[in-house]
Amino acid sequence: MIKKLMIIALLGLSAQIGQGQTTKYSELMSETAVKLWPDSFSLGKPGTPAKWSYDLGVILKGMEAVWKASGDVRWFNYIQKQMDHYVQPDGTINMYRLNDYNIDFVNNGKILLFLYQVTGKTKYFKAASILRDQLKTHPRTSEGGFWHKKVYPHQMWLDGLYMGQPFYAEYAKLFNEPEAFDDITNQFVLMEKHSRDEETGLLYHGWDESREQAWANDTTGQSPNFWGRSLGWYGMALVDALPYFPEGHPGVDSLTGILQRLAKAVVDFQDKKSGLWYDVVDMGYRPENYFEASASSMLVYTLAKGVRLGYLPDTYLRAAKKGYRGILKEFITPRDGGGVNLEGTVKVSGLGGSGNYRDGTFDYYMSEPVIQNDPKGIGAFIKCATEMEMLPTLKYGEGTVVTLDNYYNNEHRADATGREVRYHYVWQEQSNGGYSFLNHIFQMHGAKTTSLAAKPTAEALRNTDIYIIVDPDTQKETPSPHWLETAEIDVIANWVKKGGVLVLLGNDKGNAEFKHFNMLAGRFGIHFNEDHALLVKQNDFRQGAVTLEKRNKVFRKPFRLFLKEVSTLTVMPPAKVQVQHENMDLVATATYGKGTVFALGDPWIYNEYIDGRKLTPDFDNYPAAQAWVRWLLGKTGK
Repeated sequence: MIKKLMIIALLGLSAQIGQGQTTKYSELMSETAVKLWPDSFSLGKPGTPAKWSYDLGVILKGMEAVWKASGDVRWFNYIQKQMDHYVQPDGTINMYRLNDYNIDFVNNGKILLFLYQVTGKTKYFKAASILRDQLKTHPRTSEGGFWHKKVYPHQMWLDGLYMGQPFYAEYAKLFNEPEAFDDITNQFVLMEKHSRDEETGLLYHGWDESREQAWANDTTGQSPNFWGRSLGWYGMALVDALPYFPEGHPGVDSLTGILQRLAKAVVDFQDKKSGLWYDVVDMGYRPENYFEASASSMLVYTLAKGVRLGYLPDTYLRAAKKGYRGILKEFITPRDGGGVNLEGTVKVSGLGGSGNYRDGTFDYYMSEPVIQNDPKGIGAFIKCATEMEMLPTLKYGEGTVVTLDNYYNNEHRADATGREVRYHYVWQEQSNGGYSFLNHIFQMHGAKTTSLAAKPTAEALRNTDIYIIVDPDTQKETPSPHWLETAEIDVIANWVKKGGVLVLLGNDKGNAEFKHFNMLAGRFGIHFNEDHALLVKQNDFRQGAVTLEKRNKVFRKPFRLFLKEVSTLTVMPPAKVQVQHENMDLVATATYGKGTVFALGDPWIYNEYIDGRKLTPDFDNYPAAQAWVRWLLGKTGK
């Protein structure tokens, strides 16, 4: 009866989500994590010191996705608070020792890179660089594969690929280490080469190059069984590392092939009735075996993200949806005081070690305790839930390409290494002036985002559906700015006439180039006035408040927007005013041939004003940005 009541409660939550309510399982599980670990991360008995544990990184990476999907700053604040327990002002990491050479310790580096990018604080970069230094001297197999730990010599485990490679790939992309991607590719290739079973396609939990371990096969060095969570770690590692690879790098094809072989194998062993995976994946017929929550969450995440990013065929979504329904039914229960519980996660499973030797047999895996709210399971479920919660909105932008101009806006600054990097209204930039939140919103709606760092030619725009030009540079911002010229304006206008959607976002007087930008805008009946509207002093956000009309054609709802230091518009046919405030024209649209133009004199949807860290919660910039994105996507005709 109790289980039945739990299911009824969860079905109610599912109905709420289906009706567009804000409550989501990713947030409910995040609330549980906050309550379980409010101040620091201790896995032992109450009062025991917190340790630098990879579990923390799994949870916080999930919460990063929750923050980006909601714009709710409490998730960011929790992430930063947890990591600041360990990261000292000089960048050293409390409770971490490099010379332990434990690949698990590298996992939290992804959160350090995230915090560095968002805040710009060098302590996070220094801490992440310590973990990068570990990889430079970490012991390896004869073929270059990272040992799982120094205390586990000559061994590679599937788990270790998740702990090390996504961080390694992100660090390499951020700080210009292109040669690292060959090494990263090799880690995945070696793991599959030495652990894959040709008959089933599954990968064994571990491999011992020396064949010295009692669990290792004398001939192959493989461990005896296919452990579910280890397959999940490996799958998540693939889909989390691949997006950082340089376009055209041969490793993309190598890792995609590995992912596709893994996906086929694990779906073959997905339980047909429940959609779940067993702890020992291929032995569902054994009565002692059980469905395991973390493995199921990780594998659903792998399949769903693999499909979304185009590495796996759409056919795998069926397995992902079935698995997610099974997870909600089997493992999620309501929690007293709010949030939900995650049942059914095996606490730990390893190989070898001192003391009670872990021999990798079926009986060994069955001997490990299964617990409620294991942090690894919670983190895996949050990641899984955020991915699955995107599915309803992916249809809006399916097949749509959104291109952000990086030619007319072309500013650079030095990063923590002293290297000049592009910044300001850039897709991947996570600091205040970046567009990473907008990038995430477009991707949540199924669109592909790309950038154009050259003049917009007809060929360059041929496959683009939405083209965004933001705040063209002045000489104050860039020594040799690129200005819109007649030939480029003709190209853009012709592209719009054929059905393109053009977004023109200006800025106020002194902070944008107006003469040439207005030559383009004028083609559509729009002129950016070189003025300062909505001046905001000393963060008195009320001075920038603009409340939309109830039935406005772009945003649809009466959102309360924050706009600061805006260039007002002068609007002539064919353009029409869409947002007015105190007799000032702020937003205009135009139909031009088969295409559409949107204009606003402010780059209003940069991170600072939609990520929740600065703007007070009585403004609606985040949901308004979502509505705006859906409007733009709807104008493409796809």
